[in-house]
Amino acid sequence: MINPSVHGWIDKFFAEQSSLPHSFPESAIDFYTQTRATGFIFGHIISFDVSFPIETSNRLPQEISKIGMLNTLYQMFRLVTKNNDPTQFLSETVAFYNSLTTKGFNPLQKILPRTTLSSQLEKILHDRVQTNEDLFTKNFSHAITNAMLFIDVLAFKQHLEKGNIPDKYLNKIEGIVTSIVALSLKTKTNISQHDALLLKLFDASVRYTKFSTTAIKTISDLELSYLQNDLEKFYMIDLAGISLWSDEKVENEERYFLYTLGESLSIDNSFVLSSITFINDFIAQYKKEIPYFNNSNPVRHFYDQTSDSVAVLINRNKKRLLKELSQSKELMQLLAKSTHKDLDKEEKKKIKKQLLDVCKTIPSLTIFLLPGGSLLLPILIKFIPTMLPSAFNENIED
Repeated sequence: MINPSVHGWIDKFFAEQSSLPHSFPESAIDFYTQTRATGFIFGHIISFDVSFPIETSNRLPQEISKIGMLNTLYQMFRLVTKNNDPTQFLSETVAFYNSLTTKGFNPLQKILPRTTLSSQLEKILHDRVQTNEDLFTKNFSHAITNAMLFIDVLAFKQHLEKGNIPDKYLNKIEGIVTSIVALSLKTKTNISQHDALLLKLFDASVRYTKFSTTAIKTISDLELSYLQNDLEKFYMIDLAGISLWSDEKVENEERYFLYTLGESLSIDNSFVLSSITFINDFIAQYKKEIPYFNNSNPVRHFYDQTSDSVAVLINRNKKRLLKELSQSKELMQLLAKSTHKDLDKEEKKKIKKQLLDVCKTIPSLTIFLLPGGSLLLPILIKFIPTMLPSAFNENIED
């Protein structure tokens, strides 16, 4: 199984995908609808448009984002060049990112010049799907931040077709996206509880511009003439649609806004209708999994989402984790006690210190050492005895 948390995953991705034929996207709309169906446009990936199936289950959200980002860039490469060559794709993609100078992002700064193209791209994608927020905030900003990653794909198209990215292209596209989102939220007939959070998350996700909710008052104020291709326009319609969504429907005034936006973009009404239908169906099916639609109890949602990620990490590292835990009889006894009795202050302090020492020895568990990582320790404590029952009990009896 491809593991984007382990070096060499991109080479493995292409080795697997080259084993089966995969038709080229026939057109921009073909590429876009296939990409939208994966959830990448909305920052909530549910599948991958690949020839050799890749499961999303038992993966960390960041790993899913890396695979989705790699494959969407690759499908764009295939759309523009009608070429499947991974080496040429890697060369073009690294060159594209090397040409970017963005706020707080210099992807090749720490990469040694002799590393392979795939290694360089692994580092780039790792940095690209990150946020600079603490672990709690990152859990919620993840979806919006990665919805904005499609701007990279649009810029990559420019790079492939023109050999360069037009001056201030990224700034312009991001500015139009955020302006449309802000304007669409003003249009809503019913303000839902997630709208304030949505604005906050867009504000935290912009890389090239400053997010503003006051500058644009009507659709005519938008700089839509800058948008020159259908992919850019499709993206604007969909992001407006997802920001307008509330209570499992889009009201008449909101539909009018979307159709007016489509008319201003010279987009056929049939696409606008398909966008409304798709978004309604997508959110209705996956609403419980999308963080910003669950902000009524953010602490509980954070706990539930993070518990799943911690379970994946423990399962992958359970042999090594058991080995490290077994080195401390006191720690094992405290963990056993915690399953049926509250620990006192001193015991909690001991278990925290010793668990952090264990996490230092296992690279995949260093997440617990990051700012905010201490919030995850109770989750780790909860899963250790349930996922390693027999070995755990044997050690306790010693």
